[in-house]
Amino acid sequence: MSSIKTDNFTPPKKKNQSAMGEVDPAFIQAIEHRPKSETIEVEGIPLIDLSPLNLPEFNSDAVSHLVTEIGEACKNWGFFQVINHGVPLKASEKIQLAAKKFFHLPKEEKKKVSRDEINPYGYYDTEHTKNVRDWKEVFDFTLQNPMILPASHDPDDKDLRKLFNHWPENPPELREACEEYAAEVKKLSFKLLELIALSLGLTKDRLNDFFEDHTSFIRLNYYPPCPISDLALGVGRHKDAGALTVLAQDDVGGLQVKRKTDGEWILVKPTPNAFIINVGDIIQVWSNDKYESVEHRVKVNSEKERFSIPLFVNPAHYTLVEPLEELVGEQNPAKYKAYNWGKFFVTRKLSNYKKLDVENVQIYHFKN
Repeated sequence: MSSIKTDNFTPPKKKNQSAMGEVDPAFIQAIEHRPKSETIEVEGIPLIDLSPLNLPEFNSDAVSHLVTEIGEACKNWGFFQVINHGVPLKASEKIQLAAKKFFHLPKEEKKKVSRDEINPYGYYDTEHTKNVRDWKEVFDFTLQNPMILPASHDPDDKDLRKLFNHWPENPPELREACEEYAAEVKKLSFKLLELIALSLGLTKDRLNDFFEDHTSFIRLNYYPPCPISDLALGVGRHKDAGALTVLAQDDVGGLQVKRKTDGEWILVKPTPNAFIINVGDIIQVWSNDKYESVEHRVKVNSEKERFSIPLFVNPAHYTLVEPLEELVGEQNPAKYKAYNWGKFFVTRKLSNYKKLDVENVQIYHFKN
């Protein structure tokens, strides 16, 4: 990698070294997208207590209040946090510890389970967001093993392929920790989908069939300390393409959400034992823009490493994503054309491997 050279940055006399290696100019964000030295930290992201779901007897008033809270959070923020969610603390601690052990291994050891364009699951350290390299390392695994996806992004290609998880030998406990955690957080994600369906005035199980053969996956994120934390981002600004994201983050923090009211970047303060939830593009389309997928990004730390674990909740590859018929009508016509989730997903995955000459496929490309 070459040292940094840009019109707006004078490289230091010593080369910047870090866990990511010598700093590559591919990490540097355009001036307008660089993180500010001062960040706004507010309590604005709604914190929602899911304990009514865990009561021995169903309490319709408590659940109704919960549904209202979630609906308002989805509409006003696109993000919320949940506590008393039912995911055992032990499962979260086990995966966090195993992930830390894995990312602290030598690079050559991690690369034994590298992902590639054939199988996009495993270890990777050169992902791009908006065509700028992210300051992070990741390890991805699927909840369905194997996962079925289209063989290519070509709309005329009807072939399918099976993708299998690529587990490392070290640490030996990683696979078990990941699978145990995945089973627990999947239960939470399906509860949330039901609450979101209710908040849209739909039946509780309205969205369930889309996830019969779901293409959900979990990502272990590692953000090493960054010597150019004023120029780079752990993940650049983006919206999540799937239905829902369920994120666990450590106490270092770094997630920033673009506030809908004024476009300011708001730091989401870590809450112990909470999950951060955000609606993705699919729910935006299903709701016909009632709920909006919101831009977010990750700020890196110059001194501390950071870990996070998102679950990306995605429907089956054969799902045609379009506004739900109950939510459209003469007064509210469908705002999107239908698109095939599998083809969309495969196209998006391809762009994560290399810098493209054009912007990646987005849902607004399907706007009516």
